Amino acid sequence: MNIQTPAAAKTADANEPRPTRDEAEAAVRTLLRWAGDNPNREGLIDTPSRVVRSYREFFCGYDEDPAEMLARSFEETDGYDEMVLLRDIRLESHCEHHMVPIIGRAHIAYLPAGRVVGISKLARVMELYARRLQIQEKLTAQIANTINDVLQPLGVAVVIEAAHQCMTTRGVHKPGVAMITSRMLGAFRDNPSTRREFLAMVGAPRAGGFEG
Repeated sequence: MNIQTPAAAKTADANEPRPTRDEAEAAVRTLLRWAGDNPNREGLIDTPSRVVRSYREFFCGYDEDPAEMLARSFEETDGYDEMVLLRDIRLESHCEHHMVPIIGRAHIAYLPAGRVVGISKLARVMELYARRLQIQEKLTAQIANTINDVLQPLGVAVVIEAAHQCMTTRGVHKPGVAMITSRMLGAFRDNPSTRREFLAMVGAPRAGGFEG
């Protein structure tokens, strides 16, 4: 399947159409040969096809617009104006420098300004950005900025805690290390008590414990 959606076109080079499935599988076979193995042996014969299928899942975020996930919101809140927090959202992404996994949790909160959105949509926004090649700092900002731009709430807060296999399984080989990034907008940036409430509800970082 060779589909180029508007969301993907913004990221991809406009002059370079997405390679075909056959081209992608041929690239995997090249990498297998470069690694020193034989892509035609029994154990690897179907590996290129499996890798391409997995890549379509890992990087499906390029094919959808995260802002569209927030397009439908609701006004019937009986005046609710307190914090909405979705905590401990499982995060799976890939480092854009080494293409290895980033595994962790995200915490997303906003202060409604008359309208709320289905909570699954917050997780879905995170998922679509995570399903792209990423650095954690950019991922954190993208989630917060999109929620802020579309919902226009009184404030948005995003914290991500994640372990990066680019430093746990290669390079410096430091397992058990968590990277923590945050993005505070509106009341979460300007009001210390609101920020403290959010951080207290999120709780202490887990120092790399992201197995579950």
